[in-house]
Amino acid sequence: MAGNILPYDGQAILIHDQCPEFDWPTVTRTLIETIPWQTETARLFGRAMPLPRLTAWFGDLAYSYSGILHEPAPFPAIVQRLRERAEALSGTSFNAVLANFYRDGRDSVGWHSDSEAGLGDCPTIASLSLGGTRRFQFRHRKTKETITLELKTGHWLIMAGQTQRCWLHQVPKTTALVAPRVNVTFRRMMPRS
Repeated sequence: MAGNILPYDGQAILIHDQCPEFDWPTVTRTLIETIPWQTETARLFGRAMPLPRLTAWFGDLAYSYSGILHEPAPFPAIVQRLRERAEALSGTSFNAVLANFYRDGRDSVGWHSDSEAGLGDCPTIASLSLGGTRRFQFRHRKTKETITLELKTGHWLIMAGQTQRCWLHQVPKTTALVAPRVNVTFRRMMPRS
């Protein structure tokens, strides 16, 4: 396993998964063709804005962010297999996944952290990239230091510790010709008290 790519205030481990159990092009096609993708509308700065990507949610509990509510939904078989792989690589158990489908370079996600209350104080998130290579960036909240990665198919990014508290991350838009990309981010959701 590779070392921490963050210089301080968190852990982010990048793993190039070459497990023969998974044929990544087939997994990618299956996810694109079988997931019930949706265009979500978020409330940002008081305005309703469609997200520039498609999303899907599976998990034991509801999940809410930016005014979007995802109801509990059972894991499809392919996503369950990926969850088991995420748990083996991270040493963490997960009960939810947010999937994102970036159709082309115009689809993106801006600077944010996965720090919703339902994720707990220092969540571990296992994020798998499939399909086209896309730029992924971290930016430290205080120092503004930026780290840029090129995430390729079969790359797992395991984020843990103080990462979500201290760092923002994004997948920026690009004018380059890029293949469609699927990203599945496994999480452990806590019941609301």
